[in-house]
Amino acid sequence: MPAGAHGDTYGAQHLPELWCVRHGETEWSRMHRHTGRTDLLLTPAGEEAARGLAPRLAGIDFDLVLTSPLRRARHTAELAGFPHAEPVDDAREWDYGEAEGITTQEVRASRPGWTLWRDGAPGGEDPAAVGARCDRLVARVRVPGVRRALLVAHAHLLRVLTARWLGQRPVDGAHYLLDTATVSVLGWERETPALLRWNA
Repeated sequence: MPAGAHGDTYGAQHLPELWCVRHGETEWSRMHRHTGRTDLLLTPAGEEAARGLAPRLAGIDFDLVLTSPLRRARHTAELAGFPHAEPVDDAREWDYGEAEGITTQEVRASRPGWTLWRDGAPGGEDPAAVGARCDRLVARVRVPGVRRALLVAHAHLLRVLTARWLGQRPVDGAHYLLDTATVSVLGWERETPALLRWNA
């Protein structure tokens, strides 16, 4: 049985659930390299983990199924049993700019003390820009007719999205660590936005 509020209403409010899946492992995610707009494939281990999502999501009634248009997310959606997921540009990963393809340690070699959450990506997006995209995704889900939605996307994007779902600042996504090929569920405690499941 799905966790939490079951996409019901509380009073006059419409209270859908949003199930969030991070894509399977890529070579860069395995090496902790910032992977934004680079369109990488899943590793064999990433494909296996994505297939393992299928029985966990089977039989759940989703009114809306979205995915990042990047191949690692689309392929994860396909292997998880959702080949017709709708690609949505707002679900792309954070644009890391000059940090693309390198680690935090490597960025800090030229920018001591740098953190993505405070400073944003040099030549790329800042937290507010990613937050604006996430707000549009949240609005896409919180409409009448959607009781339960699924989104297959990326770590930093989903962390910001979670913060915005909860009414927090985009930078508060820093507190929500997220592994590859995991399922998280955003929903409600009565009328209050809540985390129902995380990084499972």
